[in-house]
Amino acid sequence: MKITKFPQSCLLIETKDKKILIDPGKLKYKEEYFNIWNNVDVILITHKHPDHCNTEILEKINSNIKIYSTQEVQEANKSLKINIVKENDILEVGKVKIEVVHAIHGYQPLLKGDKKINENIGFIVDDGENRLYSTSDTICFENEYKANILCIPVTGHGLTMSAFEAALYAKEIGAVLTIPVHMDNPSFPLDFKYLEEMFNKYEIEYEVLENDESIEVE
Repeated sequence: MKITKFPQSCLLIETKDKKILIDPGKLKYKEEYFNIWNNVDVILITHKHPDHCNTEILEKINSNIKIYSTQEVQEANKSLKINIVKENDILEVGKVKIEVVHAIHGYQPLLKGDKKINENIGFIVDDGENRLYSTSDTICFENEYKANILCIPVTGHGLTMSAFEAALYAKEIGAVLTIPVHMDNPSFPLDFKYLEEMFNKYEIEYEVLENDESIEVE
């Protein structure tokens, strides 16, 4: 399984001859991404915030690429053709299984009105050898999900887990590798020192990927 990180929470998962793109957003988008994003098999969107859903670009992609997301994302992006999914749904992309899982977007007063997220989901991509769990922007919640690769925001600010909760969450999930995401918005900066402190304290194996950097997991 090859994992490529793009800005904010965008990930390209390449496995079993399939390309799965998660949360292609507007933040720090570069024109060179278009040809990459336009040559995937499916696109998964966790929620409607523009740092996870670049509507302008998604309007231009190949119409044969299926986009899967929530009813709320469809209502916020009427120009897009969204295949509606909900928690506990299972998608099959060739030999790859994708589980739609629970997520709870944090709230603080900056998210009043249209910015508030009422419907949020995560995805577990299972190729039979690895299970990669992309959590979406979520606060901590009890679950029985298991994955050996965890892609999780750690910036806190009331919107997502901090490094402390994320470290404990990684333990619960059984992650062998944790990849922090959601680090590109200057309004919600990541405290890298705190990340290192918490992940080392709880003995979490992690890799901080730069944008456009890839890692391969056997």
